[in-house]
Amino acid sequence: MKNLPPRAWIRLPSGRRLDLMAPTPLDWSDEDLSVGLARTFRWGGHSIWPDAPLSVAQHSLAVLEVRRNRVRLTPAQQLRELLHDADEGLINFDCISPLKPFLGPGFAALSRRLTEAIFLRYHLPAWTAAEKRAHKVVDIAMAAAEAVFVAGWTEAEVREALHIRERVRPDDPLQPRYGGKAWEPWTPEVAAERFRAELKRLSFATP
Repeated sequence: MKNLPPRAWIRLPSGRRLDLMAPTPLDWSDEDLSVGLARTFRWGGHSIWPDAPLSVAQHSLAVLEVRRNRVRLTPAQQLRELLHDADEGLINFDCISPLKPFLGPGFAALSRRLTEAIFLRYHLPAWTAAEKRAHKVVDIAMAAAEAVFVAGWTEAEVREALHIRERVRPDDPLQPRYGGKAWEPWTPEVAAERFRAELKRLSFATP
């Protein structure tokens, strides 16, 4: 037993099994991923809204919406934006950035292997340096807005405690498309359904 390789199995809603130590692109279904992201919460699950925290699925859709409103993206580039945090849906863990260095190189390698499997599964193009910078600007800006309108930080605290310098945008980028109250977190069921619909649409449009 001592010579067995390390493994970390997860059983997914579809019944498939995913070994986080050795993932392959065929280990999960689109529904598994959408459900995982809808049940993985940002901001440690803390929320000023009474019904639900903010899911990574909803955050991912918001980043995609802002990016394609700013610049013309191919379907493959849009899909890459949608899936930028997809590994978190397979781990069911969204670690806040300041803690990541404390998790060590093993966790970073695990996340990297999952990301590589995701890129293979969905035929995603590699990031260029310029694309990655543009993505991070939006990702951080969304974090600033979420901090205020979902997690309950003040704008001053966002700058002084969280050290996020991006402007806090008042408008919810998803409201024009989906309606509802600005910045209100969706239930996991709604988030999974909307994420899966966008994933399916973009997957069909990607060569």
